[in-house]
Amino acid sequence: MSKTGVVYVCQHCGWKSLKWVGRCGGCGEWDSTVEEIQTSHTGLHSKSVAFNRELPQPITRVKSPECPCIETGMKEFDRILGGGIIVGSAVLIGGTPGIGKSTLLLQICQNISQKGYTTLYITGEESVAQTKLRAERLSILSDNLLVVAETNLDFILENIHNTHPTMVVIDSIQMIYKSQLDSSPGTVAQVRQCANELIYTAKSTGSAIFLVGHVTKQGIIAGPKVLEHMADTVLYFEGEKSQCYRILRVVKNRFGSTDEIGIFEMRKNGLQQVDNPSEIFISQGRRINTGSAIIPCMEGTRALLIEIQALVARANFGMPERKVSGVDYNRVSMILAVLEKRIELKLGGQDIFVNIVGGVQIDEPAADLGIAMTIASSFKEKVIPSDMVVIGEVGLGGEVRNVNQIEIRLKEAQRLGFKRAVIPKDNVKGIGKEFGIELIEVGYLSEAIEIIG
Repeated sequence: MSKTGVVYVCQHCGWKSLKWVGRCGGCGEWDSTVEEIQTSHTGLHSKSVAFNRELPQPITRVKSPECPCIETGMKEFDRILGGGIIVGSAVLIGGTPGIGKSTLLLQICQNISQKGYTTLYITGEESVAQTKLRAERLSILSDNLLVVAETNLDFILENIHNTHPTMVVIDSIQMIYKSQLDSSPGTVAQVRQCANELIYTAKSTGSAIFLVGHVTKQGIIAGPKVLEHMADTVLYFEGEKSQCYRILRVVKNRFGSTDEIGIFEMRKNGLQQVDNPSEIFISQGRRINTGSAIIPCMEGTRALLIEIQALVARANFGMPERKVSGVDYNRVSMILAVLEKRIELKLGGQDIFVNIVGGVQIDEPAADLGIAMTIASSFKEKVIPSDMVVIGEVGLGGEVRNVNQIEIRLKEAQRLGFKRAVIPKDNVKGIGKEFGIELIEVGYLSEAIEIIG
C-alpha cells in the first residue's frame, strides 16, 4: 500500500513544508521551495533487498581488494585523492560552469583507459557527437573509453552492470532522474535518490564513480547537503575563467588529507598539472617594491610560497576603504587594530587593500605576520628584502606566536633561493642546524616591524 501527497521542498537544504512558504525555514533562502509529489510506502517493503544483506564478521577476516588504488598518471590529482582512484569510491566534484570539470575527468578517463582499464563516461548535458569533438581537441582516443548520452538512472545502472567499468563519470548528477519519482531532474528528491543508488552501485561493483555537481551562486554544490555526506571525497574547482590556473581543493576525503590542493594550468590541449606551484605565486615576488612579502603556507602536506601584497593610501573623502582578496577580512581587521594599538601606526584615515597573488585562498594564521609587515611596509614606504620570507601568527597583545611544520616551510624557502626567514622565537628550539638559511627570530610584532625600518 502507498499514499501520495504534495510537499514543498527547499532546493538548497531539503527542508520540507506541507504548504508553500516564501522563505525556507531551514536555511533561510527566499523562493527556494518547489512542489514535489511524495509517496510514502507502508508494509514490509524491505524484504525485496533482504537477500543482499551482509552478516557481521570480524574485521580481521574482511578481504582487502587486490588493487585498492589506481594511479591516474596525474600526480597532482593522485595526491589529493590519497594516492590515486580508490576502488569502489564515490567522488563528488563541483565548480562553476566552464572551469574545467568535464575536461579534467575526460583526461583522467583517457589515462586510465590507456592502462587497459575500462572507463564509462555518461554525459547528460551533451550528445555523444559533442563529447567526441571535445575529445578530439584534447587528443583523447581509446577503445577502452566508453561514452553514452543518458539521463535515465535505470539505464545508467544497467550500462554499469553490463560493462563492468573501473571508473564511471556522471556528468552531471543534476541531469539524472529516476522515472519512479514524479519530481523533475535536479530537485532534492531526484538528486538524493539518484546519488544514493549510484553510490550503492559503486560499493557493490567496485567501480569508482565520479559525480559532477553544479554549484549555486554562493559557490557551494547545488542540491541537498546530504549529497556531500554520502560521497567519500568532495572536490571543489576554484579559479577565474579569465586566468589560466585552476585550483582543485579537497573539502572531504575518507582516504587522505582534507587540506590538499592540486594546481593545474588550462591550455588549448586541456588541463596540465603544475609541478612547481610556488614559482607561479611568487613570479613577481623578487621585485623591489613596498608592500610585498613572501609567506610560506601549508596546503595539506605541501608547503607553498605565496606572495602577499598590501597597498596603503590616504583616503581623500568619506569612510576609508578596506578591500581584501585571498585572506579573511575579519583577520585583516584584527591585524589593523593590533598595528594601531601596539605599533601606533595611524591607519584610521587610510585606504587599505590586501591581496594574495595568483587567486589562491589562505586561511591559516601563519600568514598574520606577513600581512602585518606588508601593511607597515606600504605605510612607511620601506621595502621588505626580496630574499626574505615571513612566518608567524600575531596575537592581540602584539606577540608573535609559533606555527606548525616550520621545517617544511623553511625547506621550501631554501629550495627556491631565499636567504633569510623571519620566524617566531618559540619555533627556533625545534629547528635543526641543517638549514642554510639565516633565521631572524622575533617575539613581538614591534621587533618584526623594526626589520624593515
